[in-house]
Amino acid sequence: MTTLPFLMPTIVVAPAFVALFGPRGIINTVVTNLFVPLPPLKLLDTIWIILLAHIFYNYTIVFRIVSGFWSNLDPQLGNAARMLGAHRARVFFEITLPLLRPAILAAALLVFIFDFTSFGVILILGGPRLATLEVEIYRSAANLFDLNLAAALSLLQIFFTLVLIVVYTRLQARLAAPVRLRPQTITRRTLKTWGEKCFVAINLAATLIFLLAPLVILVFESFRTPAGSAQAPQGIGLENYTALNLNPRGSATFIPPTDAIRNSLLFASVTVALAVALGLVAAYATVRARRGGGFLDAVFLLPLATSAVTLGFGYILAFSRAPFDFRAAVWLIPVAHTLVALPLVIRSILPLLREIQTNVREAAALLGANPARVFAEIDLPIVMRAVIVGAVFAFTVSLGEFGATTLIARPEWATMPLAIYRLLGQPGLTNYGQALALSTILMLVSAVAIAAMERARFGAGTEF
Repeated sequence: MTTLPFLMPTIVVAPAFVALFGPRGIINTVVTNLFVPLPPLKLLDTIWIILLAHIFYNYTIVFRIVSGFWSNLDPQLGNAARMLGAHRARVFFEITLPLLRPAILAAALLVFIFDFTSFGVILILGGPRLATLEVEIYRSAANLFDLNLAAALSLLQIFFTLVLIVVYTRLQARLAAPVRLRPQTITRRTLKTWGEKCFVAINLAATLIFLLAPLVILVFESFRTPAGSAQAPQGIGLENYTALNLNPRGSATFIPPTDAIRNSLLFASVTVALAVALGLVAAYATVRARRGGGFLDAVFLLPLATSAVTLGFGYILAFSRAPFDFRAAVWLIPVAHTLVALPLVIRSILPLLREIQTNVREAAALLGANPARVFAEIDLPIVMRAVIVGAVFAFTVSLGEFGATTLIARPEWATMPLAIYRLLGQPGLTNYGQALALSTILMLVSAVAIAAMERARFGAGTEF
């Protein structure tokens, strides 16, 4: 459940928060129907809704990193302090919290980097007044056609991101200390008092409400229709879904949602094939390299330090002149998606590949197996579950990729995120309802993929 927000496409999270907090959102609708005539909640185009969306989006990072480290801490450290008379608060602040500093720092840096390069959430929820570097790169390249300014902003963003990573690695080296870690089966503690049970129950309920409310409201709002219509007298129906291919205003930028769904599934399938094949080769090369393995590992992680909009802009610059003018080529879209997803695939496969003992490979080689057969019959079966996790990562990343696609996709090859963005940018309840319906479809497809990944992840030994 906690993985769901982080892997949800940004183009789904933004409409979900609009459906919850927007002028026509469920909160304002309920309040205006019961108490006041005008919507009291005016969060759209403010920094507050952006902060809420980013907290929703990045909660998973902090939870996964900190809880994973915390659950393996040796409880004997705290028990010894308690026996010496320290109360729980003092044990937490003087023992547990210092031990958690590396994990908290790692989570904080990742959250900062993801927020620093955020695009879809700010573009939809922030409006022109709250533009960031990422949004300005897009507007300079796509709207103003000022490629020099876009290039300068891209370099500035990459510089700051790399500086943050360097600072993080140095701080982590200083703060990290040898820590006794134990398996979770040993460190797990049962709740004994009613106070502990109530505290955990309240926190769990609040977390679930915060994480699920925007997504549940998105689904509910996608079925809302203008009250009193012949098709849905109570204001609930399938009108938004049945109207997906309608273009009542005759907009020239209209994208048939069925075409967008087809394009997204096609690009996601190609991305999975490319990312898994390249990820296996890259992970295998990193593990088998006698020298430079760490350098290869760092190189393969570079796309994570670069925003999707910057990557898309880089493709425009790289393939803008003859004989390599491929800006109109459809294959550029899955290639860009592959570059975004490749680090996640590699990080899924690499840990298990490193755990395979070399003497197993050597024994197979002594029995006459060539390297290809060793890989196919020894390495691949061991890492297959991790490969499945990486494939689902690639699939969900491609489905929700928005930043690079906005710059390199032509209108006839628009994806679901692009269709949702254009529908949200057009006036009228019909377009708004279509955007919510298409967002719900994208969310459900992503949720099914995430559930499959979670099922395969247990026992896979990935880094996620």
